Amino acid sequence: MTQRALDSSGEQTPGSPRPAMIDAGAELDPVHPVELPPSGHPDATGLTTAEVAERVARGEVNDVPVRSSRSLTEIVRANVFTRFNLIIGVLWVIMLFVAPIQDSLFGFVIVANTGIGIIQEWRAKKTLDSLAVIGEAKPTVRRDGKAAEISTHEIVLGDVVELGPGDKVVVDGTVAEADSLEIDESLLTGEADPVLKRPGDPVMSGSFVVAGGGAFTATKVGREAYAAQLAEEASRFTLVHSELRSGISTILKYVTWMMVPTAIGLIISQLVVKDNNFKDSVARTVGGIVPMIPEGLVLLTSVAFAIGVVRLGRKQCLVQELPAIEGLARVDVVCLDKTGTLTEGGMDITEVRPLGGSDEAYVHQVLRSLGSSDPRPNASLQAIIDAYPAGDEGGGKGWTVTDAMPFSSARKYSGAAFTETDGTPSAWLLGAPDVLLPDGDGTLTEIEHLNEQGLRVLLLARVRGELDAPGAADGAEPTALVVLEQRLRPDAGETLAYFAQQNVATKVISGDNAVSVGAVAGKLGLAGAENTLDARRMPTDPDEMATAMEENAVFGRVTPQQKRDMVAALQSRGHTVAMTGDGVNDVLALKDADIGVSMGSGSEATRAVAQIVLLNNSFATLPSVVAEGRRVIGNITRVATLFLTKTVYSVLLAILVVCFQVEYPFLPRHLTLLSTLTIGVPAFFLALAPNKERAQPHFVRRVMRYAIPSGVIAAAATFTTYLVARHHYAGPGALEAETSAATLTLFLVSMWVLAIIARPYTWWRIGLVAAMGLGFLIVLVVPWLQDFFALKLVGTTMPWGAVGIAVAAAALLEFSWRLVGRRFGA
Repeated sequence: MTQRALDSSGEQTPGSPRPAMIDAGAELDPVHPVELPPSGHPDATGLTTAEVAERVARGEVNDVPVRSSRSLTEIVRANVFTRFNLIIGVLWVIMLFVAPIQDSLFGFVIVANTGIGIIQEWRAKKTLDSLAVIGEAKPTVRRDGKAAEISTHEIVLGDVVELGPGDKVVVDGTVAEADSLEIDESLLTGEADPVLKRPGDPVMSGSFVVAGGGAFTATKVGREAYAAQLAEEASRFTLVHSELRSGISTILKYVTWMMVPTAIGLIISQLVVKDNNFKDSVARTVGGIVPMIPEGLVLLTSVAFAIGVVRLGRKQCLVQELPAIEGLARVDVVCLDKTGTLTEGGMDITEVRPLGGSDEAYVHQVLRSLGSSDPRPNASLQAIIDAYPAGDEGGGKGWTVTDAMPFSSARKYSGAAFTETDGTPSAWLLGAPDVLLPDGDGTLTEIEHLNEQGLRVLLLARVRGELDAPGAADGAEPTALVVLEQRLRPDAGETLAYFAQQNVATKVISGDNAVSVGAVAGKLGLAGAENTLDARRMPTDPDEMATAMEENAVFGRVTPQQKRDMVAALQSRGHTVAMTGDGVNDVLALKDADIGVSMGSGSEATRAVAQIVLLNNSFATLPSVVAEGRRVIGNITRVATLFLTKTVYSVLLAILVVCFQVEYPFLPRHLTLLSTLTIGVPAFFLALAPNKERAQPHFVRRVMRYAIPSGVIAAAATFTTYLVARHHYAGPGALEAETSAATLTLFLVSMWVLAIIARPYTWWRIGLVAAMGLGFLIVLVVPWLQDFFALKLVGTTMPWGAVGIAVAAAALLEFSWRLVGRRFGA
């Protein structure tokens, strides 16, 4: 599993010390200490503009360069200073001294290809950087007594930063204000339970708020903050941690092992054993070594990824880690959070049903007061605020809030206590009916019917004791049902249908009632939406949980920890799991999933751990990401076969030359021409073409199954033609005629490999193959090109013999590819 921001590298492992918490009374920055007032934290009104300027001048600013991509210098270094570029560069310099310029063309091609790679990755960098700015967290700080949103890097030491549900703690600090503030530090410490924070308690960067609100004073900023280095490292543009790239690295390692001894043998054979012209021997030796190197394969993979980032960027999709494009294409299970994914964020109240003879006007007043009690309402409470706005008491005076308990995903309810207009105290809970009501309560049947219609139902219940008293919810007195209608995303149905067509299982995981969630999913056409399961009845055994996950499609009343366990259960069965979400309750599951997808409007915490952020908040963008991943994987698999076929036949030809003690049949110019027409140009177009094939695992095995027999057949056919030509031609110019005949055979066989890889044919693929054949034909018939590339077919017997050998090789290629396909699958 690829790592993401603040991932398991920051978790506490058994036996390891817990990350040091900041002692509220400890000395802060030893160089520039912050003067704290007696209360333990600076004035909660925040810093003044002058104080901010003074701290910026002293360098006490959160200047960690959290980047979405690597710098231009790093891009150039990664593309230029490679092992194979070094080898080719040395060979190029040698050729510039000992041979005509046309034998040095391979060097110019490498320079051009490397330049293309740098330009494409630079384009991708600019796209990523611009998208990262759009999706950047904007914490709220208090300055000059006013709250203002600023960029994370503008926070200074001593700033008072406000916190609400879903907000990420961006720097280390000390709590200045707390209103039932609960912070999840699991991404740093590994401890899953939220921690209740009070004024004076420390908070660590990288943790996030799960309930309540408050403010904290920044005590460590920049690189001193605990999570700064982790966050910076994990959010960088990267081209690693993917099966595709690790597979290519494995292939290149084996190629190096084969290339070194073969090249040494070839050098000895051409320079020592054969008594030829020295410069010609050097040229033919280099001509044997250069094509062994699949130099364009790494470049083309980088270009394909970079162009994928640019394409997705145009659709407002921020890919925080490039392998996520590939990873989502391999996903076979997508876990969706209903709210914000299948439904839009907002809701509307359709009905309020008083229970037990409760007065309707009184119920409305309770709801109005509850709406006023929470400064950071969630979507459900916001719908209540919209329906019963404050100040709409009809001339009556509003109630006074004496206590408040914000909504928690673990509790499934929120609450508040009031002093009513006549001085009577009252306390209320608002939340999930099946959590607040005992099993078998008659009201649950009524609620069940509403849930079956896809409506969301909240229960308003009166508490006789304290809000936070143990078992307060158990004795709550039902007062009214609040019926909410969720707004379905218009494009969600088409997206679910797309995944069904692609054989990707969809699991809807929600904290809401399972029947209600199932009804919503059913309206959107989700297959198996009727198979619902209340997560409170979910087995805890991982194997049994995995079975339940595979048998059902909709899960309700799921806690944040259960979401995480569900992802792990699916992964234990070999599934590649993607998780989408936008709420703070999704963070743990997003972090553990193979691919985490967050909505741009989601909480800062979800955006921090997700690999893909949909800045347009559209679930419908996911098919584009899947399609882009499939394009990259499928096309790179195709072109890798082309590159490695060349490597295989080059190594075998060198071995045969050494064994038979003959001149190497080709000059560098011949193989540059063949590589350009049969690999370089067509591979570029094939790598960027549309491709909807489902991604398959075992990249290395799949490529080598085809590349090895193709390379062996090409080498055998070419060397056969060369040996026959050596017996056919004699006298001056014989070597050039033998080379031309061998080149013709190798070109035709390579073209047949290209023709197989280009399938299934479309008009442009046929045109591409035909254009490459026409290019070679032009070289054979245009006199000055014949001279430039030293290619001239002599007579008719040997050229037609070369064609005949190539035809036989093509038939053998077809047979071998079909045999491999039948035995191992396409």
